[in-house]
Amino acid sequence: MDAVKTGRYRIIAKILFWIYIGFVFYFLLISEIYGRSGEMKEYHYNLVPFREIMRFWNYREQLGIFPVLANLAGNILIFIPFGFFVPMSSERKSILVTTIGAFLLSLVIETIQLSTKVGCFDVDDLLLNTLGGVVGYIIYTTSNWMRRDYGEKRRKRS
Repeated sequence: MDAVKTGRYRIIAKILFWIYIGFVFYFLLISEIYGRSGEMKEYHYNLVPFREIMRFWNYREQLGIFPVLANLAGNILIFIPFGFFVPMSSERKSILVTTIGAFLLSLVIETIQLSTKVGCFDVDDLLLNTLGGVVGYIIYTTSNWMRRDYGEKRRKRS
């Protein structure tokens, strides 16, 4: 890919990245879908890894499987675009940079939820969100490798 196309590609990726960040903050801090319309009276937090995941799993029969999957998959899925956009929009295409970035963004969101009492600070969310960022990075590197491999094969045929 030439320098002009690469520059345009990164600009579009950065725009999409910031739209995504805005969506995440709206969805996790403001959206009424999760009952963010009112303020809780107390601080809610979980600092024990896997406690909430196990609680959801242990009560899956009473809750139904959908809330369990929604909690686990939702926390992973919401950060997959982060793991995709970070290497796409920057020259730093490192899994370490992406992992740390996903963790820090999740930490900021969880801290805001705790301090504003619009949600619960949950260490399990930090773990699942970070995992989502790593999955997004893997999807990015795999798709980028496939695109380059396909382009190379196509050039050889021409």
